[in-house]
Amino acid sequence: MSHERMLDSETEPTEEDILRTVGERKDLWLDLRKYLEIHYDHVPELDFGGKKYGWAIRYRKSGKTLITLFPEEGAFTALVVLGRKEVEKTQSLLDELSPGVRSLFENTQQLHDGRWLWIRPCSEGDIESVKTLLATKRKPKAGKS
Repeated sequence: MSHERMLDSETEPTEEDILRTVGERKDLWLDLRKYLEIHYDHVPELDFGGKKYGWAIRYRKSGKTLITLFPEEGAFTALVVLGRKEVEKTQSLLDELSPGVRSLFENTQQLHDGRWLWIRPCSEGDIESVKTLLATKRKPKAGKS
């Protein structure tokens, strides 16, 4: 299945457009978005990242990005970039990650600016893994998950 991104730079997508695009992964998308809203004070920014990446929602604060979400046809990708310190923290949390996210982490090369994890969540376990990774970057605020 092709997971084409929202590539029309002329038309800024609405939340309804995004939900229609992610389709069957809508519940996972909404779960992660709600978690980010409750536990992090990062402001979501809708941004067009060019012809290759398309529209995305980036959660930033003080110039630092926590996570970027790319809506795709029938899916979405969550980009989490882990620096060296976060990678070290994650090494001790591997058992808490879903098999797919753990494999992705273990097989993603560490670059000079971090380990770029392009995660396409397919289950609630994958979403929980994304939340675990985010906690290595910044501790979540207390609240209902």
